[in-house]
Amino acid sequence: MNDNMVARALMEMGHDVMLLPLYTPLKTDEQDVSDKHIFFGGINVYLQEKIPLFRHLPRFIDRVLDSPWLLRSVARGSVKTDPAELGPLTLSIVRGEHGHQKKEVNRLVDWLARHERPHIVNLSNLMIAGSVPAIKRRLRVPVLLTLQGDDVFLDELSEPYRSKVMQELRSLATQVDGVIVHSNFYADAMSDYFEIPRERFHVVPLGIRADDTQDTNENATTDRPPTVGYFARICHAKGLHVLVDAMLELRIMPGTEDARLRVAGWLGASDRPYFSELETRVANSNAPGMMTIQAGVDVAGKRDFYRSIDILSVPTVYREPKGRYVLEALANGVPVVQPEHGAFPELLRHTGGGLLVPPTSPRHLAEALHQLLTNHERRQQLGETGRQAVLERHTAPIAAQAVLDTFGRYVS
Repeated sequence: MNDNMVARALMEMGHDVMLLPLYTPLKTDEQDVSDKHIFFGGINVYLQEKIPLFRHLPRFIDRVLDSPWLLRSVARGSVKTDPAELGPLTLSIVRGEHGHQKKEVNRLVDWLARHERPHIVNLSNLMIAGSVPAIKRRLRVPVLLTLQGDDVFLDELSEPYRSKVMQELRSLATQVDGVIVHSNFYADAMSDYFEIPRERFHVVPLGIRADDTQDTNENATTDRPPTVGYFARICHAKGLHVLVDAMLELRIMPGTEDARLRVAGWLGASDRPYFSELETRVANSNAPGMMTIQAGVDVAGKRDFYRSIDILSVPTVYREPKGRYVLEALANGVPVVQPEHGAFPELLRHTGGGLLVPPTSPRHLAEALHQLLTNHERRQQLGETGRQAVLERHTAPIAAQAVLDTFGRYVS
């Protein structure tokens, strides 16, 4: 979503940008500006790893397997993306020309060399950097890397694959010209993690498209019950279980006995058992009707969602490197309560739009939510302060210009 937003903003500024999907077509809630070509198609990548014959099949068969409609159809099923089970495939991918997906590396680089001849290439994560040596050798252009959460996946790889993958990635990192991140926290963390010199990092602000946001938190004076929102991928890492436990505590505090929780976001097949367990926990509590879920939210639905809540909280259990949902909430005048780790301290220091609490503590989260839900003026002040900061420093054009300025350091 962030890559699509930046690419679209750069196009609107008049620059020649091509956004190339890898593995599957993009899934975004705004206009998709990605190219129709899909490289490293997920089906091909998997079959080439498992069945040697597929490493040598002619291109016309690959084109069928890379069809967007087929990839979307398969992705809607129960696709396994558990890092613990993907060690061999991940290692092969990062080995690039020396892995089982050599054919995919050559196709990508050949296509770029024949059709595009870019002045610069920007990769959206290090795990797709197996193509970097071939890109630099054939195209002779700078290659930048945007790090946006690679460590979350890598830390869950099983051994001995994690150690082997990390060794390959640290070697690849030496061939990348520069690294883009969205917070100083993540720059420091990834400098240590991948052993990349800190001076090669460029911190650019996250941005959102503010076109469809509302002028203020219009819901603040309605007579509905106090409502907390959660808008992110529905999974353990994003901490919905922490928020559910906090809400159950919130319901026994004075003034918030009828508080509600609205949940929206992507729920993949592998995370459905996790969410079902939370639904059962709520159903068996003293507040069985407390939680509702809204799936498949588009831009208009997102605006309606923020209009229906008083506070947003996504209490991640890992150190979030971005936190785009924080900016979206603030742009709609909705204050946030977030854990005091990852990028959140920086985001809230820059925007002034919410409160920080100790990570993974339902009790502290409940107390902060109660503090804001029972103080209308404080809630309004935080929401408006955050909104103004986002509009001044975190819009799509501002983020895109920061990316462009970074590119300019490497392209004359």
